[in-house]
This record gives sequence, structure tokens and C-alpha cells, in this order.
Amino acid sequence: MAVSMATGLLFSTSSSSTLTLRRQPNFAFPTPPSTFHNRVPILRTVISATVSQPPAGGKGRGIMQPRKISPEMQDLVGLPEISRTQALKHIWAHIKENNLQDPENKRRIRCDEKLKKVFAGRDEVGMLEIAGLISPHFLKST
Repeated sequence: MAVSMATGLLFSTSSSSTLTLRRQPNFAFPTPPSTFHNRVPILRTVISATVSQPPAGGKGRGIMQPRKISPEMQDLVGLPEISRTQALKHIWAHIKENNLQDPENKRRIRCDEKLKKVFAGRDEVGMLEIAGLISPHFLKST
């Protein structure tokens, strides 16, 4: 039986009466990554991508699809039909223009009269609640 140690020594116990100690060559560590990578050829693949335009006259899908909205929401965004994403953008623009974020906690929105109509009369809402509170204002298409 042979046992190798981290020091590079090999202990051999082939017979029960003698213990032989022989010197083994030291383990050579691999080249450090910084010099190793300098010797490896680098292959670069050039990928070209183009931005495709949405089909002309096509409507979005899901939350990107324009839907009819309630009169309260129309007063806020100024459009009779809008997608959920665009409605959120309009709401955030209104919040920023009128400085309605709580200065101590920017995640809280203080509602003015227009926002109170949309947010069920609440005086203050959390920024993560906005998407849920505007859902009833998107009318189901028939």
C-alpha cells in the first residue's frame, strides 16, 4: 500500500517490518489563469441582429393591447383607449410632474384628486399597488 502526502513524500508499507521513505517529484501546479489564457487562441463569432419592426397596423397582445378605459382613467390619461403599459407610464408621469411621491418614502404615492378617482378614493398608495388598482378601469372587450 502506498500513501502520497501533500509534501511530495511517498510512504510504502509493503512489508510489515520495514517502512521505506522515498522522495517523489513535486506536483507541478498548472499555469496561472492570466498566462494560460494568453496562449489560447480566441475565436470570436460575429452575430448581427436587426430590430424588427412590428407589423403595420397590428395591435399588441396582452398588456400591450390597447383597451377601452373608464371615464375616470380617461380624465387622467386623456385617451379613450390605451394599453396597460402606456397607462402606467402616464400615471407615473403625472406623479412625477405633480411631485406626489412621499419625500421620506419614495415608494409611497400621495394621491391628488385625479388619482383618488382612479385609486378607489385612497389618500395614499404603494408603488407596487398601482398596477392592481388600475385593473378595474380597463373595460372588457366584447
